[in-house]
Amino acid sequence: MVKPFASSADLDEKAETLEVIGDGVYALTAEGDPNVGAVEGEDFVVAFEARATPVMARRWLMRLREHTTKPVRFLVLSHYHAVRVLGAAAFGADVIVTHEQTRALIAERGMEDWASERARMPRLFTGEESIPGLTWPTVTFSDRLTIDLGGSRGDLVLRYCGRGHTAGDIVAWLPGQRILFAGDLVEAQAALYTGDAFHLDWSSSTLDSVAALGAETLVGGRGAVARGRDAVDAAIAQTRAFLTVMVDRTREVHGRGGTPREAFLAVHAALAPTFGKWPIFEHCLPFNVQRLWDELSGVDWPRIWTADRDREVWAAMQG
Repeated sequence: MVKPFASSADLDEKAETLEVIGDGVYALTAEGDPNVGAVEGEDFVVAFEARATPVMARRWLMRLREHTTKPVRFLVLSHYHAVRVLGAAAFGADVIVTHEQTRALIAERGMEDWASERARMPRLFTGEESIPGLTWPTVTFSDRLTIDLGGSRGDLVLRYCGRGHTAGDIVAWLPGQRILFAGDLVEAQAALYTGDAFHLDWSSSTLDSVAALGAETLVGGRGAVARGRDAVDAAIAQTRAFLTVMVDRTREVHGRGGTPREAFLAVHAALAPTFGKWPIFEHCLPFNVQRLWDELSGVDWPRIWTADRDREVWAAMQG
């Protein structure tokens, strides 16, 4: 049986759940679709992630407006992928914040990523005609940026924990409430996409830095909100285990002179019993293994995914 390309056949709408996870802190999850969130300041809102189109972003904002009418002053984007950034126009934010590497990646490959992700996940691009173009940050930083939420609400701390899902992932940390928006550096009961990743850094020092924050509530890039230290630790451990198995199996095949397809089959066999039924597992794995193979072959900076390259890798891995 021929597998449909990536998520091209996943056309069923997912149920969205808005959760109040702290005082003025919100998360919207959607059965494994990309998560989004928001934090209230004294007289403004900080939104985290933007969805793939303004039409999709406005659906989220309508839900958020059931809880707060404060204007969105800051839009924080965890990384450059199209499904996270292209809906930015809906927010009317005064400031759009990313890591400096994210800005560089948008400049280098933003258009190619848009075409790639649209073909892989067409359902997420509902209302694509509403996208005015690439999203550009107005503020970037390298290590840390603090947003004063005003009044007694404390600070929201944006941090770079190291290379991981991409070269420029950032997290949003509320130390007063011990709530962390981790972006795609951590997934909770959802498979990882690692096609632009730095697997060795991510699985070690980067996740160590995330864990060291000591979050008691964690919103990952996909999947359920992790509540309580045990659940947070489990989400981080799941992410690390997924990466470690990928690295171990691919390195073994690479070291004996095998092929990327052989590595894909070995990784699939090792991960499927635990992760195979989780969202986007089958979609991601061919691209994950190809990027890891390149990394083990000395290609430090990820090659650009294009719609044509996506199809070529998919066909080669699936045989």
